[in-house]
Amino acid sequence: MEIQQLTKEIRDNATARAKPKVPEQVSTSWYNEDLLYSGPGKTIFLILATEGCSWALGPSGGCTMCSYINDCTLEPVTSDKIVELFKKEMEKHPYKEDYRNGDKIAIKIFASGSFLNPKEVPKEARDEILQILKNTDEISEIVIETRPQYVTEEAIDEVFNIIGDKLFEVSMGLETYNDHTRLYNINKGFTKADFEKAVNIIKKARKEKNYNIKAKPYIFVKPILLSEKEAIDEAIETGIYAESIGVDRLSFCPATIHGGTLIERLWRKGSYQPPWIWSTVYIINTIRDEVSIPSLMDTSAFGSRRGPYNCKKCSKDLKNMIIESNIAQSKIEYDCDCKNQWLAEVKTGDINRSENRINHLPLY
Repeated sequence: MEIQQLTKEIRDNATARAKPKVPEQVSTSWYNEDLLYSGPGKTIFLILATEGCSWALGPSGGCTMCSYINDCTLEPVTSDKIVELFKKEMEKHPYKEDYRNGDKIAIKIFASGSFLNPKEVPKEARDEILQILKNTDEISEIVIETRPQYVTEEAIDEVFNIIGDKLFEVSMGLETYNDHTRLYNINKGFTKADFEKAVNIIKKARKEKNYNIKAKPYIFVKPILLSEKEAIDEAIETGIYAESIGVDRLSFCPATIHGGTLIERLWRKGSYQPPWIWSTVYIINTIRDEVSIPSLMDTSAFGSRRGPYNCKKCSKDLKNMIIESNIAQSKIEYDCDCKNQWLAEVKTGDINRSENRINHLPLY
């Protein structure tokens, strides 16, 4: 597929230039207020030291917008080292004190790939991490990321044989309900049917085995080769679709420009811009009306050169309002002069945008 050839060429060039990283450089964490299934609380966000995403390391080249592979070791990491660094990151945060003060605590584990893929996170490391969390009374919710093909009945059984009745959320990068966009604009490498199969396995485990398991899609806002209006409409339709098949909450991820990706090459050529913050506000306000499950909008890089942006006057205000909206699940009311410019682009973007075929996209 042409999109894979382009993505792999760019990925290989970026990887060749990247400085090798040791596990200690990869492992990191942060601690923020967040919306849990049990309500407002605190979350430990923790990145494991891993070799990296198998999809990105393989012949596909990975996804057109993602460069997390550049933050990995690119070679296997032992289970002992992964667990050692996991423990060190856990110790950095005051979650025990916050729990004693009445806060609910969750942990979100990122592996720059798939937590349920034993080639990325060895089963020995995965099991020990889950056992640690099983024995950590303060943490009531565990969230992981994986590609849908690793969501199997066997894997889910293995998880719950360790964690018991703790809540376990499986987050998957659906990105869009549109198979063409997912395969040819994002290069995700799986279909809507694959995602639905994984969600059905999760629903079956909850119903038949009484596992406390949840499903969440990541929804990507503004893949390449979509106009602003198309990106808005597709994100909203994806949220409605995801609720209809039985996911438990939604997470929208507006595009940011990652280095060493196809999306960066287009951005440098002036052929792509991340979405307006106004677009994310419109999406979340519409979703609040259209779906009944919790919906979150990521604000990473908002207001920066490589992220969603309005004007200097309102970008920071809207970022903070979206963060508050995530916790309260409320709509956002705000106005600014730059909103008219956004509206003009939404109305005329389909007329002005290019229809370049993938094999004619500028690479250098």
